[in-house]
Amino acid sequence: MAEPLRTVSFKLPEDLDRALSDLAQQRHSTRSELLREAVRRLIQEKPQSVLARTKDLVGSLKGPADLSTSPRHMDGYGE
Repeated sequence: MAEPLRTVSFKLPEDLDRALSDLAQQRHSTRSELLREAVRRLIQEKPQSVLARTKDLVGSLKGPADLSTSPRHMDGYGE
């Protein structure tokens, strides 16, 4: 037996409303089902650290590995 659904009302800007309708039509789905899917994804999404979000960028630039451990780059710091 399916879980009973509750009605929720909210406002969307016209462009987002139109995009939602277009996507529902493309996927042969309903606007409600797309919104339920989006809410589920947001709830299940795990927060990520900055490093986790940018891991594909690590090592993509050339330069010193870590400026904070080089005495040369620390010269005069804190004076």
